[in-house]
Amino acid sequence: MQHPHPRRSLAGVPVGSIGLGAMPLSIEHRPDESRAVATVHAALDAGVTLIDTADSYHWHAGEAGHNERLIARALARYGGDTSGVLIATKGGRGRPGDGSWTVTGTPDHLKRAARASAARLGVEAIGLYQLHKPDPSVPWAESVGALRELRDAGTIRAAGISNVTTAQIREAHEILGDGLASVQNRYSPAVRDSEPQLRLSAELGLAFLPWSPLGGISRSSLDGPSGPTSTGTAFHTVAAERGVSPQQIALAWLLARSPAVIPLPGASRPASITDSARAAGLVLTEEELTRLSEPLFPQEG
Repeated sequence: MQHPHPRRSLAGVPVGSIGLGAMPLSIEHRPDESRAVATVHAALDAGVTLIDTADSYHWHAGEAGHNERLIARALARYGGDTSGVLIATKGGRGRPGDGSWTVTGTPDHLKRAARASAARLGVEAIGLYQLHKPDPSVPWAESVGALRELRDAGTIRAAGISNVTTAQIREAHEILGDGLASVQNRYSPAVRDSEPQLRLSAELGLAFLPWSPLGGISRSSLDGPSGPTSTGTAFHTVAAERGVSPQQIALAWLLARSPAVIPLPGASRPASITDSARAAGLVLTEEELTRLSEPLFPQEG
């Protein structure tokens, strides 16, 4: 693996400042296994050392953990050193196979799910285990308490939370202390409503992991065709001036938001993650950042 670019800290581990969102490799319209493995290997070759997965990243009923097993196989087949790779997985969501997503945040479920994830990944302890989404039917403190138990038991090394409010971050931080390492919320040029969570994460020393970070720039395979995309934004203009892809500009903009940010662009082709990883070495000027600060889709009326 190459490390040509600045690194950031996650759970006390230095990682490349761009991660890989592995979800597109296992859900609907996923590539065949050879291309999926090649995508993971291309990420490693490009200096990516954070791979984001979940037990619910699969397509059909009965194949829970598809993405975790795929990542484990890809790492096993990689010719280079993978000792510096941090695999972050998540539990608390399910996919019955009809396209829907469920949420289950009971402590018993989360503890069973984490043990099953560790077995699929072939690790003694999961580097970063994240609660995928709060379960409205379970008190938040109980779900987070399960993460603390998993850490105390050595099943996981660090915990994270995803799709959360600032109040939930504060409560989780009180329960987990330095065991809480990350917050993973949706954040992109098109969707910026997690600014308060980003600020709080930075304040508390937590990594902030934007999912679907290319929203509005390209149709993110993490999220499907939800919401408008554009070709005439400031991101496209700056990209044309720089001679790079708009996706690289979007990721460089996210990195400039805070040293806490480690974006997780999805990819299902080697070329996509190779391009995204180049954003790690792209430093935007203050003038460019000012142009990119405008809302991507101004409100009408």
